[in-house]
Amino acid sequence: MGERAGVTVLSFLKKNTVAVIAFIAAVITVIFVPFDKEYVGYFDFKTLTCLFCVSAVVAALKNINFFYILAYNIVRIFKNARACVLALVYVTFIGSMLIANDMALITFLPLGYLVLTAANKSENMAFTFIMQNIAANLGGMLTPFGNPQNLYLYTKFNIPTLDFTAVMIVPFIISVALITVCCFVFVKKEKLEMEPAEESLPPLKTVVYLILFALSVLVVFRAVPYVAGLVAVPLIILVFDRKALLSVDYPLLFTFVFFFVFAGNVSRIPIIGSFISSLTERDVFVSGVLSCQVISNVPSAILLSRFTENWRELLLAVNIGGVGTIISSLASLITFREYLKHNPKKALSYLLKFSAFNFSFLVVLSAVVILFLR
Repeated sequence: MGERAGVTVLSFLKKNTVAVIAFIAAVITVIFVPFDKEYVGYFDFKTLTCLFCVSAVVAALKNINFFYILAYNIVRIFKNARACVLALVYVTFIGSMLIANDMALITFLPLGYLVLTAANKSENMAFTFIMQNIAANLGGMLTPFGNPQNLYLYTKFNIPTLDFTAVMIVPFIISVALITVCCFVFVKKEKLEMEPAEESLPPLKTVVYLILFALSVLVVFRAVPYVAGLVAVPLIILVFDRKALLSVDYPLLFTFVFFFVFAGNVSRIPIIGSFISSLTERDVFVSGVLSCQVISNVPSAILLSRFTENWRELLLAVNIGGVGTIISSLASLITFREYLKHNPKKALSYLLKFSAFNFSFLVVLSAVVILFLR
């Protein structure tokens, strides 16, 4: 019994590494800043509500195979390996704009594995996973709900939607171009043959879930009060698919909670607060990109937002900074975990390829921002 419990705990820690680290970081800061009334002000309840609603609806749609059928029918029309990989990457790209980057990866990485193994193209798996990961991180930059840090900053600074898009459109277009070039260069145009999926969607559930998804998007865009989404989404999903509520990405939600505590407390520790403040005063963008490489993009957004009102450079930094090290984004850890599930002996090879592509994207996009967009 004890050994089984130990394995369960170890498995949980591996799957939720970022949440565990966030918890430890929050606990450490509590030592220096004991609980008081100011803690309540740390939390952005609208951001947490939006994340919950989108995650719940996505879980419900996944349970009726909505994304699987959608993506499979897109992929199966392509006849060669290059077009197939491009389709998988573009589906992830588009998915990240609609359902957030981590949700897009959780949904489409298994599809990538299925398609490549079924087509006997496993040699392309590492490259495809890496491109899907980059596509998820950079594709999500265009919409307020595409990346968790976007949703937070969009709410925190009350950013107008058109201004948000205007800031992110150039790096987004460059990202699409770079990803496309990589796929053309590194994947051969070889013929593929695949069987179509024999599945159909339940009409009523599909319509209901799509309406709930639209409601969640309206909550994100402040067209509907977040309380309405918090009430309607779980109640309706409870009626149609209570299992979906159990599949919500609660570790991600708690990661935000812990990082809110961490960021709030750190900003109240004089020495650390002064140091971070001096960095952001010098260069918000560079500070943000470097911070992402060390503590990931979501906590960087939460922490640095307390020391600057320059949301434009911070927004650029925590999106572009999502590529780079394996810990620069939660999405990268999700991809790494999924790859190792199928290729447990190829961790080092994957990390070397991952680093080469990610840092190349980081250098190019950072140079564009520094030279032309500031």
